[in-house]
Amino acid sequence: MREPIYLREPIYIKSSAAVGGKREGMTSLKTGFDLIDKTDLFSMPSFERAEGEMARLAVNIALKKCGVSHEELSFIVSGDLQNQCVASSAGLFSFGAGYIGLYGACSTFTEGLIVGSSLLSLGRGLCAVATSSHNCTAERQFRAPLEYGGQRSPSSQWTATASGAVILTRDKCDVMISALMPGKIVDGYTKDKTNMGAAMALSAYDTVRTFFEWESPDEYDLILTGDLGKIGTSLLYELISENMGSRAEKIISLHRDCGNLLYEGMSDMHAGASGCGCSASVFVLDALPRLKSGEIRKMLLMSTGALMSAGSVNQGEHIFGITPLVKIELSR
Repeated sequence: MREPIYLREPIYIKSSAAVGGKREGMTSLKTGFDLIDKTDLFSMPSFERAEGEMARLAVNIALKKCGVSHEELSFIVSGDLQNQCVASSAGLFSFGAGYIGLYGACSTFTEGLIVGSSLLSLGRGLCAVATSSHNCTAERQFRAPLEYGGQRSPSSQWTATASGAVILTRDKCDVMISALMPGKIVDGYTKDKTNMGAAMALSAYDTVRTFFEWESPDEYDLILTGDLGKIGTSLLYELISENMGSRAEKIISLHRDCGNLLYEGMSDMHAGASGCGCSASVFVLDALPRLKSGEIRKMLLMSTGALMSAGSVNQGEHIFGITPLVKIELSR
């Protein structure tokens, strides 16, 4: 039976950073980014290399913020949207730390927090957790190169050109991770690669339902998913309303989605944002400052992932979803 794993000792978020591309520099969250590159290349020769460079920059900036050097990192947990996580390995090899590469699609950041926190709970040191995604690499890997000029479906989401990173420690800081719950693979009952929100909604609901069998939503100030977008969020609300009784209204009132937040108010974004850099950057830019200020004291982060490849969708396979969860609290 799946249930939350409560850490015997909390793991703390020591520092964080976020970098973004041109479109991210036009969002309402733009002032929070530590670095914006309007070329989307980050001084790299290709978009694929740029995706890894974003992760390197985010980790490097986060380290500088907390005044520690690369040598003090015990390990790095990271992932991206490219095959075999080649962006993360190319971007982060120079740090010289132990490396764990993850691929959970857009759920990778929360998955990374679970793995990093679990490893740190066994010993001391520092762990960097970072994810990145790039619109141009995702389009030509999963759909078609931008030069093709294909018309985007209204249900499609725009892969964020962004990276977010946090430095984890066992030493007490303002914000802590106190519980974890790995996601369960759930059939999204869709084959449409342009409607990832629908593919992930069932897994998001499964995680919400399962977690709140153990805890009450009344204890929380925010439930942050990512990246359901407009369609996935609507489906999640339908499932919660139909199946969670008296708790449904409270849960829905607490909910926000990174896929809706990142490009909020921008035109022609269709169903919203996606990409494993989306939930990482929105958490760093929006949720984490609100925790540190005391505006919110307890939240759930549930990055959502659509588990597919270019090959699987071209062969007509169902797209599965997964939604891991971490409980994050103000420690003071």
